[in-house]
Amino acid sequence: MTHGLFVDLLIKTHLRYAVPQPSDLLLQIEVLSDAQQTCRHTRLHLNKDLPQREIPGADTAGPRRWVQCDALFDCRYETQVRIMRHEAPIETLPETPRLAIPGDVIPYMMPSRYCQSDLFLDFVATRFADLTGGALVNALSTWVSTHFTYDNSVSHSGTTATDSFASLSGVCRDYAHVLIALARAGGIPARFVSAYAPDVRPQDFHALVEVHLAGDWHIVDPTGMARPSEVAKICVGRDAGDASFLTSYGAIDLIEQSVDVVRLPT
Repeated sequence: MTHGLFVDLLIKTHLRYAVPQPSDLLLQIEVLSDAQQTCRHTRLHLNKDLPQREIPGADTAGPRRWVQCDALFDCRYETQVRIMRHEAPIETLPETPRLAIPGDVIPYMMPSRYCQSDLFLDFVATRFADLTGGALVNALSTWVSTHFTYDNSVSHSGTTATDSFASLSGVCRDYAHVLIALARAGGIPARFVSAYAPDVRPQDFHALVEVHLAGDWHIVDPTGMARPSEVAKICVGRDAGDASFLTSYGAIDLIEQSVDVVRLPT
């Protein structure tokens, strides 16, 4: 539950995949530790003492791991995370002046694999002509949430923002890609966020958006399922291609996968 300026979450994740041939996996499920979120009582267990190497977390990513496996990949991750993130009203935030945008933010203004923002320039300029900054982001997010239908049967790993825009449907990943593409088309840096959050239905890894306004990054959830003050970030990227929870360099088949996120009493 929320208490003052923080919320405590208990996160449990279980991944179980069949591995028909020896494969290298890049695992990206561990919560990022920074000034806004702190983990404790963390446990990560892999089956069979699989060979692994941890890659230390960067500014935008929690710890990642290379894992070598064959036959079976079974992973259990559990952590308690305290989130201390101020939830700013997006609609009141001014646009970051172009001259003040730092170099590491510029890539999030450009088209990317799943977010072809250049194809949305006319739509944003025509439909939202009088809006800038947080007011524009709020209007774009509202447009996505009101026009889209949440449907896990219409998209796949190759679905892009243009595909989802055409069907007006998808899952959280698709909602995020469309909002990112629209925000970039409006000149606002935007990036993909992989995270855990309570109240996500169905419970799973969750995809959200961060936009750069007033000189800082701010979380927006176009699905409306998660509050920024209750989001435990795993990593960010240009789109889902940078933030996959599991990347396999070889064939794997899903057996079982579960994510459970609950608020803890304080």
